Amino acid sequence: MSTTTSGLGARPGLWVGLILGTCGLIFGLKASGAINDTTTLLLAIVPTALLFALFRSLANQRENRCGSTSQAGKRYIFGIMATSIAYVLGLGVAMWVFRNLDPSVELTWLLAMLPIAPILAMIFVMGRYIVEEQDEYLRHRAIMASLIGLGFVLAIGSFWGFLETFELVPHVPGWWAVPIWAMGMGLGQAWQSMRHKVGPVDEE
Repeated sequence: MSTTTSGLGARPGLWVGLILGTCGLIFGLKASGAINDTTTLLLAIVPTALLFALFRSLANQRENRCGSTSQAGKRYIFGIMATSIAYVLGLGVAMWVFRNLDPSVELTWLLAMLPIAPILAMIFVMGRYIVEEQDEYLRHRAIMASLIGLGFVLAIGSFWGFLETFELVPHVPGWWAVPIWAMGMGLGQAWQSMRHKVGPVDEE
């Protein structure tokens, strides 16, 4: 067994748990009114950094399985990390300028594009990887993880939306859909990794 599989970096479930825990804590503090929007955005850097660790962990697993990461896989990891950074920075800058500098309507439209453009780029990176990846197993995993992430968005968004309609919970901005999607994808990848590890044992 490769030595990389024994380190913390080779445990996707650990990073997924940390991401869920930090996001849950931030969400709880925001919902309770303990922190404002600016503090929420600053704290969002923590789960974003953990997300990078998760993708690095998944890349290590690919290397352990295939001997090396494909060019499509390398472009995918770099693209997701770059667009994630751009999303957090764009959202932070846009919110700060909007709340503190009283921009014009025209400038506000441009500010709204700062977080929107990285989201569109993230979707493109995901689609390009699915098309370019030659390993059918890895391509299947990416598709399944995307579907699980989408399921999280639909389930949690609908659940919270109905509670909000009946005024049982506070309003949550729509941009939370992206972190929830990312968490769902991470959980999907971790679940598939655990199934892959258990599978060979069950067959013996």
